[in-house]
Amino acid sequence: MKIVVAYSGGLDTSVLLTWLKETYSAEIVAFCADVGQEEELDGLEDKALRTGASKCYIDDLREEFARDFIFPMFQAGAIYEGQYYLGTSIARPLIAKRMVDIARLEKADAVAHGATGKGNDQVRFELTAAALAPELEVIAPWRQDRFREQFPGRAEMIAYAEKNQIPVLASAKKPYSMDRNLLHISFEAGILEDPWFDASAEKAREMYVLSVSPEEAPDKAEHVELVFEKGNCVAVGYHELDGLLSDLKISDVKYDSDNHARLNPLQVMRVLNKLGGKHGIGRVDLVENRFVGMKSRGVYETPGGAILHFAHRQVESLTMDREVMHLRDSLIPQYATLVYNGFWFAPEREALQALITESQKNVTGTVRLKLYKGNIITAGRKSPLSLYNPDIATMEADPTKAYNQNDATGFIALNALRLKVAARVHAVK
Repeated sequence: MKIVVAYSGGLDTSVLLTWLKETYSAEIVAFCADVGQEEELDGLEDKALRTGASKCYIDDLREEFARDFIFPMFQAGAIYEGQYYLGTSIARPLIAKRMVDIARLEKADAVAHGATGKGNDQVRFELTAAALAPELEVIAPWRQDRFREQFPGRAEMIAYAEKNQIPVLASAKKPYSMDRNLLHISFEAGILEDPWFDASAEKAREMYVLSVSPEEAPDKAEHVELVFEKGNCVAVGYHELDGLLSDLKISDVKYDSDNHARLNPLQVMRVLNKLGGKHGIGRVDLVENRFVGMKSRGVYETPGGAILHFAHRQVESLTMDREVMHLRDSLIPQYATLVYNGFWFAPEREALQALITESQKNVTGTVRLKLYKGNIITAGRKSPLSLYNPDIATMEADPTKAYNQNDATGFIALNALRLKVAARVHAVK
């Protein structure tokens, strides 16, 4: 038997790898996806091989993640339950997709993951596998009684690692768990399981990675300009952009006539993460409804995503037809739920995406934002495809005579008709 295992090199997945090899008498192929977690990957292949894997794949999926997953989702304006930018949710189908690809390449019999039986990730991984490779077996050790009985806690995992000479650094566990990618970083469990715990308090500041607290952000606001074409951000303008690009090791960038740097989706996310983090933007603390039925408290940092989402809406406000916008907005909860629940590769999500793509064909323009102490403030927007006509909207005389105010009399009368009828009927009662 051959199993492809999602592997990070940490204690949990290292124990998982050895346990699967031992329990299933299987050949193990390790797979680690780089989706922007910025973790040290040097030596990971050697560690996987010393842990018992016959091979280890380490794939840089950041460009695909930004281009094919983050950007289409932000075109949809998707936010789960009005707060969550879906950072973890949107990464899982990509990781699972690549794991399925490797399983087929290796002619493996199964894939395995270390997601717990209480969370959403198990669903996201397995629904992706079902949609893309229904012939593959999926092994989830945390849903097996024998695995949970053998490893009821971290101490048993450390002892198992020592006994089996598994090369892991067993350090004291942080009082919370964290997961990072290009779009966000999430914190949950441990001290955060108490919804009354103040994650914005000064004593909790060392937890955050991507952003400073709003209190510690610069006292002077900064402006940034985002250029959109068909609903996607394609360029960024900022007064210290050259230095920022140099710090991020982004080179060979072309500039447009307005001195905006033309960037690919991955570069856009990296730049906006830095700018948002500098100004304490994108921190979210919420209690969300998991797909499996329970409520869960999570704290998230999404600095670049918060800016992108806000800016995108500003360009839409100028360029989208009212009814198209309202139709798309009515679908946001459904779209966000599909992403959250793991149905990225389901036909209904793909059908919705086709509508989203059509709705974005005229969403082209530039928005100027002011970033200040956790706030994103609109400082201007413009578009060659703007539907806003100041001559029509003005309170002054309309030189185009496109709108006759007298027409509003009949418009109001017709809309008031049902209200008057109902009022008279109810008054009789």
